[in-house]
Amino acid sequence: MSVNVGRLRIGEVHTLLRKDFPDIELSKIRYYEDKGLVMPSRSAKGYRLYSERDVACLREAIRLAHEEFVPLRVVRLRLIEQGLLSDDGALSIARHAARETMANVISIPVPPANVDGTPRPSLNVLRTGVATNETALQPSLATSSYLTLNEFLKTTGLDEESVIQLEMLGLLTPALVANEVVFTNLDARIAGAVNVLLTRGVEVRLLGSLRRNVEREVGVVEDLTQPLRAPGSHVSAEHAHEVVAAVASEVAALRVLLLERTLGEYLGR
Repeated sequence: MSVNVGRLRIGEVHTLLRKDFPDIELSKIRYYEDKGLVMPSRSAKGYRLYSERDVACLREAIRLAHEEFVPLRVVRLRLIEQGLLSDDGALSIARHAARETMANVISIPVPPANVDGTPRPSLNVLRTGVATNETALQPSLATSSYLTLNEFLKTTGLDEESVIQLEMLGLLTPALVANEVVFTNLDARIAGAVNVLLTRGVEVRLLGSLRRNVEREVGVVEDLTQPLRAPGSHVSAEHAHEVVAAVASEVAALRVLLLERTLGEYLGR
C-alpha cells in the first residue's frame, strides 16, 4: 500500500488488476486515462495516485472492454451511469487527451480543400458510421477530405446495419463536421478491408479483437515514446511526431514477422 493515505501508485494498481486480468498491461492503464475512463489525482511530484474508486472504475472498464467487447466511448457512459466516473471530469480528460495524444488526433477546424500535414481533430463520435478505401496514411497523418454517410455507403458497399455494428466495435469513427455526419478516407480504407473479410464469412463481432490488438501495439509505442511527451521535454512536436511514426513502423514490422512465423507454424511449414 502506498504511503499516500489510501492512494496507490500506478504500479501497485497494475499488480492488483493483474489478479483479475493477468494479461493487462501497464500501458493500458495509462491509455484508459488518456481516453477519460479513469481520473487519478496527482502527487506534488506529479505521480498518479489512484483511490479505491479509481481502481473499481478501471476494473469495470477493463471488464466491459475485454469481456463484453463494449466500445470505449460506451464504456465511459456506463461508468458514469454506475457512479464510478464523473461526467465533467471525464470530458475534461478526454479533451486534454485530444490535445496531447499524437497518434490519432489532429486539431483543426473544418478543413479547406487541402491541408497537408495538419493534425486532425478529435471529433464527436456518433452512432452511425462506416469506411472507404484510399491511399495509405502514416499513423497520425489522416487527410482532410470527408465522405457523407450516403457517399460512404456507396463507396464501401456496406449497408447501414453493418456500419452501425462496426462503429459500436470501435472500428469506424464517424464524426460531426458542420452539423453533418462524415467519414474520413481512413474510415473508408478500413471499411474496404472489413468488407473483404465479411465476404469470406467473418462475423462482424470477431473483428473487435483486431482493434484490441492494435491498441496493445499502440501501448508498446506509447511506452517507448513516453519521454517525448513527458513534462519538461524539450523535443519539438514535429520531431516527436517523426519519432512516434518511426517507432510505430518498427513495431509493426516486428508484428508482421511474428505473424509470418506463427502462420508458418499453423500451416506446418
